[in-house]
Amino acid sequence: MRKSILSTFVIAAFLTAVVGCKNDKKEAETSEVQDAASAQAEAMEFTVDTSASVIEWKGSKPTGEHTGTIALSEGTFSANDSIIESGSFVIDMQSINVTDLEGQDKADLEAHLMGTVEGKEGDFFNATKFPEATFEVTGISEENGQKMLSGNLTIKEETKNITFPVSINRTEDTIEITSEEFTIDRTNWNVNFGSKSVFDGLGDNFVSDDIALKIDIKATKV
Repeated sequence: MRKSILSTFVIAAFLTAVVGCKNDKKEAETSEVQDAASAQAEAMEFTVDTSASVIEWKGSKPTGEHTGTIALSEGTFSANDSIIESGSFVIDMQSINVTDLEGQDKADLEAHLMGTVEGKEGDFFNATKFPEATFEVTGISEENGQKMLSGNLTIKEETKNITFPVSINRTEDTIEITSEEFTIDRTNWNVNFGSKSVFDGLGDNFVSDDIALKIDIKATKV
C-alpha cells in the first residue's frame, strides 16, 4: 500500500511539473495584420544600434534542442518618455547563427535553416529568396503592470500580428527594449519542415512548431 501511495505521489508530482512548465511557457498572442502605429510630432527618434542588438532563438525536437542568434540590419523607433509610439526593425535572415554546435555540425544546421542546401531551400527560412524579415510596431499596452508590445511580424512574405511582454528602459539618449523568452508557432509563417501539425506519419522524427525568441534591442537618439 505504501508503495502504491508513493507511486501516486511521484506521478502527481511529475504531472504537476509538466503542467507547470507548460504554463510557464509564454506564447505570443497571434492575430491578423493590424495598422501600423503612428507617432506624435513631439516624439523623439531613435536608431537601432545593430551591433548591440540581438534576437536569441531556440528550437526543439524529441532528441534535444538547438539555440542561436540572429542579427538586426536596421531599425528606428519613435518614443515619448519610455513609451514606444511607433517603429520597425529589419531582421537579417542570412545572419542565422547556431550557438550550441561547432564545426561541420554547426555549418550544416545553419545552412539548412537558411536554405542554402540544394533541394532543401524551402525547408525553413529560405534566406536567399527571403533575406529579410520585418517587425512593425502596431501598439503598446499594459496588462497587470506588464508592458505588452504588438507588431506585424513578416517572415517569408507572410505577416501576422504578435503581442508579447517587454521591458522598456529609457535614458536621455538611449532606449532599450528587452523581452523574456516567448514563443511563436512557426507554421503561421509557412515554416513547416518536420511539423506534426502539417505532416502525418512523422512519429518521433518531428520538430516542434514553437520557436522560442528573446529580444534585446538598443537604440540611440538621432
